[in-house]
Amino acid sequence: MSTEAFWAAKAKEVEDALLTRIPENKIRPRLEPTRRAVELLGDPQRAYRVIHVTGTNGKTSTTRFIERLLREHGLRTGRFTSPHLVHFTERMCIDGEPVSDEVLYEVWNDIAPILEIVDNELVEAGDTRLTFFEALAVLGFAVFADAPVDVLVLEVGMGGEWDSTNVADGDVAVFTKIGIDHSDRLGSTIEEIAKTKSGIIKPGSIVVSSEQPVEALDVLKAKAKTVADDFKVAGEDFAVLDVDPQLTGQGLSIRGLAGEYLDLFLPLHGQYQAENLAVAIAAVEAFLGGAERKLMDDVVRVAVADASSPGRLQVINRTPLTILDAAHNPDGAESLAQALVEYFAAPKAVGVLGVLAEKDATGVLTKLADSFEKVVITKSSSPRAIDPDELAMVAEGIFGANNVKVAADVKTALEMAEELRDKDGAIVVTGSISLVGDVLALIQKEEA
Repeated sequence: MSTEAFWAAKAKEVEDALLTRIPENKIRPRLEPTRRAVELLGDPQRAYRVIHVTGTNGKTSTTRFIERLLREHGLRTGRFTSPHLVHFTERMCIDGEPVSDEVLYEVWNDIAPILEIVDNELVEAGDTRLTFFEALAVLGFAVFADAPVDVLVLEVGMGGEWDSTNVADGDVAVFTKIGIDHSDRLGSTIEEIAKTKSGIIKPGSIVVSSEQPVEALDVLKAKAKTVADDFKVAGEDFAVLDVDPQLTGQGLSIRGLAGEYLDLFLPLHGQYQAENLAVAIAAVEAFLGGAERKLMDDVVRVAVADASSPGRLQVINRTPLTILDAAHNPDGAESLAQALVEYFAAPKAVGVLGVLAEKDATGVLTKLADSFEKVVITKSSSPRAIDPDELAMVAEGIFGANNVKVAADVKTALEMAEELRDKDGAIVVTGSISLVGDVLALIQKEEA
């Protein structure tokens, strides 16, 4: 066995150990177990400064943009995101690269005794062991302290107030657009969800927010007024000035908190990515200069031109045009539909769709009703995926029975979509992050 294969196997042991715990989609609304674990480890989350990111859609892209801007400033960066698309180590990146399998395993071995202590304390108290995400967050904090990094850009797992990442205190609290998602845990109204997410606002922080529904904005402003040093919101304090959709991305200009950044090129599609970038630039201005010092134009230009966000309006083929987008709730699907019109000239498209059981499948598919001429319903490798036949019944009510086909797996679905598409038609894969990840994994396997 090669050294690379040996450490890959060890990293798989870490992932398997985490998967024995309460799964990621069953996040517990509690913070004390995570706080207890990091305290026993000496509070690794305090070894670096933190920018904390929450919201409903756009969190991962915004987190990636912030990290790339900070790295171009010469800082050693950590980036914590979830879930992963293909490889587990994508969740914990140092200087833009996934943590090595060797480091992951070694840090896991260091913290495993502490996790066991906390597990035992919880069980003795009549509670459940640390969940997957609680243990993952502790592992991530330890990995970044071990590196060490200068700054961690930290995406919440779910919500904010009781999310395990909230044992860290962000210098900047970042909010992407808030909508309805995970309503079984976060609340059924925008106000309830915003209240939970506002929990990441810490004393002395600067809050940077995208444009928000008024119900969410009122909640965030009220919380910020009580604890934060400043509150900055898109549309008032910073904005996207203009966008020029292009074949390989978009040209754009942004008014930041402390200056303008003109004639940038972002190699990604979608108005929402332009808006995410504006939030990211404002967050970095807030972090590095208290929202009062303009970033260097050359630094911003290079970082933006090198930005990436896999699985978000990602073009993986031009002939035929094949697009992956991880839209998994109605707001995300609406953004995808808009982008297909504005950035891809509303191509005649076949949709390859798979949705997870806890998601609003009807809402997602309804938003895409005008985007696809035909759809192929399938399921991802996730055990939470809706059965294709069940999802097909929903799709038939939206796209028409003659326009809906069913495929048992992703590979078959792509082959079927290729047969169904018009000569110049496109293929769009969407509905869940895990479905997009399966396609990327399939591509990597075929290219190996």
